[in-house]
Amino acid sequence: MSRMPKPHRDRPAKRKVNLLRANNITEVDWKNVDLLRKFVSDRGKIRARRVTGLTPQQQKQVATAIKNAREMALLPYPSAGRAS
Repeated sequence: MSRMPKPHRDRPAKRKVNLLRANNITEVDWKNVDLLRKFVSDRGKIRARRVTGLTPQQQKQVATAIKNAREMALLPYPSAGRAS
């Protein structure tokens, strides 16, 4: 059984832009809802580091800020899927 070759990419993968570094933000505040919404999916889940392009320390700050904003009812909790 032979393996299929991986598809060839025409161009190199685009580097993720670190949104916090681009905006020169050092501390993430839970009250900055406009910024935090960029790190939350439409279903209310926190986006992964590989998607956001943040450093591990920044991702931890963002996750903590999102959780605090959820407690203060500024951001939604993840929506549960439909049970069929």
